[in-house]
Amino acid sequence: MKKVLVITYYWPPSGGAGVQRWLKFVKYMRHFGWEPVVYTASNPEMPVIDNSLLRDIPPDLTVITRPIWEPYSFYKILSGRKKNERINASFLSEKKKRSGPLERLSIWVRGNLFIPDARRFFVKPSIEFLRSYVLNQKIGFVISSGPPHSMHLIAMGLKKANPSIRWLADFRDPWTNIDFYDKLMLGKRADRLHRQLELAVLDKADAVVSVGMTMSREFTAIYKNGGGRNEKKFHVITNGFDAADLLPGEIPKDGKFSIAHIGTLVKDRNPVHLWNVLSALVAEFPAFRSLLEIKLVGKVDFQVREEIAARGLDLYVRYVDYLPHDEVIMEQRRSKVLLLLVNDTRNARGIVTGKLFEYMATGVPILAIGPPDGDMADILAATQSGLISDFGDEVTLKKHVLSLFSGQVLSSNATAIAQYSRHELTRELCALLDGLSRAE
Repeated sequence: MKKVLVITYYWPPSGGAGVQRWLKFVKYMRHFGWEPVVYTASNPEMPVIDNSLLRDIPPDLTVITRPIWEPYSFYKILSGRKKNERINASFLSEKKKRSGPLERLSIWVRGNLFIPDARRFFVKPSIEFLRSYVLNQKIGFVISSGPPHSMHLIAMGLKKANPSIRWLADFRDPWTNIDFYDKLMLGKRADRLHRQLELAVLDKADAVVSVGMTMSREFTAIYKNGGGRNEKKFHVITNGFDAADLLPGEIPKDGKFSIAHIGTLVKDRNPVHLWNVLSALVAEFPAFRSLLEIKLVGKVDFQVREEIAARGLDLYVRYVDYLPHDEVIMEQRRSKVLLLLVNDTRNARGIVTGKLFEYMATGVPILAIGPPDGDMADILAATQSGLISDFGDEVTLKKHVLSLFSGQVLSSNATAIAQYSRHELTRELCALLDGLSRAE
């Protein structure tokens, strides 16, 4: 077994989408000759807790935890949050409140003082600790998972201290191209520092992995514009589904025509045009009105709730708080339709949400809203697992909803879907690590 150090901020019992990718890679790496050693924070700020994920951690796995100091206590004071209130990602707000001067100041502080993010204070002590650890344990490979991009800075520090280390930087989301980058109220200095650090990571890493083609092309362009020449270091390994999560046997379907969205629903992802379509169909067809159920599983921004109420759809909505991952899988399988949304932002074409692959694995028809020429649309077309309409295209969206309501069966491509299993994706990852090993 070849050892590889995996540096990740998100690790069970923390829940949410950020945990899944590396938890599943670590779960299967031993199958392909690699022994992962996980390095993470012992006291992170966890948006949610999901103890069900602990069962996916391989037996006898070495997990190194170190305390982290994060400035969230100050951020909560500035933004008017309670001391024990959890910090939501992507500017989600579950309660209606005005954006006053303290809230704007908290965003400015977050964007301009904590670069690249609030975990920056974890970087220096982690490098100091891990520098001797990797030498003593004879670990020659390091993987960093971001965001938070401070994890990449830890790996870059280890690479600087020991240039013989082979470093793979994995990006679950973009850096300066992320959808909320423009909301951080960055000054020129802060923007320059973000871009300098981003380029340094892309330049110094031996391999750069992204979850989608568009993101990979964007990183490659940044690298080339910065003078980089080794384009072959950029790779795509998508997210996926774990076949072990899909328990055998049939799951009884909902009695209603249930349209389920799983995961956080922020205002930039608010499908206003879907609410318009559903409201019109409720008024137009008594049968649709009697059978419609909208299931929103996870945190929902107050603006989304307001838009739903304004269209008279409250009666048809069932709000479900965060569920453990195993229960989420069951909720997906019993639904009639799975709603897949991406943020209506400038980088929408490159967004490939992790839930897409779990949706596909259930065999439940997917109703997607997003760019028809984006990465998500390409995957849906290749797997024949869903219908997609563009932002604002209510005519096509209404047609798709009615088709699914009438019982249209999508002949999904099982072979195409199988390539996105976590086991097969881990095979790709380890093949990439093997290539780095041969390049030593």
